[in-house]
Amino acid sequence: RVENLTFPLYRPSFLFYLVCTPCTPMFQMIYTVGEMAQKLDVPASTLRYYDKEGLLPFVERSSGGIRMFRENDFEWLQVIRCMKKAGMSIKDIRQYIELSMQGDDTIDTRLEMFRHQREVLTQQIQQLQHTLETVEYKCWFYEAAKAAGTVDVPGAMTDADVPEQFRAIRQELRGQKMPNIER
Repeated sequence: RVENLTFPLYRPSFLFYLVCTPCTPMFQMIYTVGEMAQKLDVPASTLRYYDKEGLLPFVERSSGGIRMFRENDFEWLQVIRCMKKAGMSIKDIRQYIELSMQGDDTIDTRLEMFRHQREVLTQQIQQLQHTLETVEYKCWFYEAAKAAGTVDVPGAMTDADVPEQFRAIRQELRGQKMPNIER
């Protein structure tokens, strides 16, 4: 039986390891928590937190208990970061990872998880778009007020005098029309 071989190498700023296993014909880079955090541009504490929360079952540890990240762990960590940004809870991310570790029998469940999150994001984008339209209207309003020297001028304008792209928002803000998006 051939054992894994680990070779320490020195780089200018830190130590890293190359691992050769019987299953891999080439060397694989191994990263410490700090090195992987640097590669991901996140604090090392973030990766430690993910590990504590059970999001990194694929990360191996050295005989001394040090986390050893491989190149292919980078993609997993990117997906975890994406899911966090998408608003997924740690519990749901953990469930996704557990399902992924179970293999192809869970593809349908994982697909549904991402479809659901896509719907959540679509709704958030619609809400943000509406918010942006309101902010754009207020920018126009105060630009007009600045030019006139008073807020009374844009405030007294009829709907016909307001640029068309801002009429619906203005009516909504005045309680004359309700928005078409879910809140």
